[in-house]
Amino acid sequence: MAEQATTAREARLGKTVGPAAPAVSGVVLLLPPGEESSVRRPSPLAPAAVRALGRALARDGRGDGLATHVVHYRCRGWNGAQAQLARDAGWAADEAVRRYGDVPVCLVGVDMGARAALHAGGHSAVNSVLALAPWLPEEDVAAPLEPVKQLAGRRVLIVHGTNDRRTDPELSFRLASRAKKSNRDICRFEVHSDGHGLHQHRAEVLALARDFVLGSLFGRAFSRPVQDALAAPPPLGLRMPLASGFGRPPGR
Repeated sequence: MAEQATTAREARLGKTVGPAAPAVSGVVLLLPPGEESSVRRPSPLAPAAVRALGRALARDGRGDGLATHVVHYRCRGWNGAQAQLARDAGWAADEAVRRYGDVPVCLVGVDMGARAALHAGGHSAVNSVLALAPWLPEEDVAAPLEPVKQLAGRRVLIVHGTNDRRTDPELSFRLASRAKKSNRDICRFEVHSDGHGLHQHRAEVLALARDFVLGSLFGRAFSRPVQDALAAPPPLGLRMPLASGFGRPPGR
């Protein structure tokens, strides 16, 4: 009975991050980390993993009409075939459409939230997905591979630290390789020597995320490294190194 009551909670969108745009032309939905299996209430600390990025996006995208929301899950677990975090991400995209109408949506996820973003990327309102250090299950011959067909027609950026000890970066490379076969608009950047939290090169990761998200939603020109990564054939565009100082003005 307690477990049923826990999973009966509804997902919700947090209030807009930063000042609200006068007119909304695009939406970012931030998907925090989660756990592989749990029906417990989401950790109150989980949104902290996406708030800094949310603030940066809200600040830089306000002039374009960006609305940014953190998605609050029903519970903290993926929970096998239930894929609850992905279902909550799909609900959040529905809610964005209900609130703002026919505007493009970018799903931005971290850790298990990145897996949810990739799964829910096929929603009709979603035009782009940013997956930061995605938690992905180990490949098993007895289990189906992570789906990628839903990503066709979306721009997708995966960012992964090469020293990630929580989730193997090779798994995100393999997923990107499969997705690239049917979707040329996918690229992947490797953050050399960085771990799961991508803290060592935080400024560069934030700059890359802003470049990709605002370019995807509002048609801003992508930086040359992102253009090159999207255009390069695999494996080059899927093992693009994130250069130190990315996004920093020349001479600084």
